Amino acid sequence: MAKFRPLHDRVVVRRITAEEKTAGGIIIPDTAREKPQEGEVVAVGAGARNEQGQIVALDVKAGDRVLFGKWSGTEVKLDGEDLLIMKESDIMGVVETAAAVAKAA
Repeated sequence: MAKFRPLHDRVVVRRITAEEKTAGGIIIPDTAREKPQEGEVVAVGAGARNEQGQIVALDVKAGDRVLFGKWSGTEVKLDGEDLLIMKESDIMGVVETAAAVAKAA
């Protein structure tokens, strides 16, 4: 990917591809499949400024797996790759894997 740095409280997210089959084994065609609402953070901005003018760092970092709203972000294409640029406030939360949870405990 080309070197791209989002500004302020913006985040670049790569969608994680959805399952192509249902739990029952039915294959879902591309035309009927919804866009996934889960993705991996590729890059983050420096942060937003608070009322005192200080930069407040973002809660997400590159590599985090996140959930976001269905209509969140702006779709862009960088080096042939489809990505989303959104504000951190559009992200609903970080998905923690079982390994990360066990390590934190």
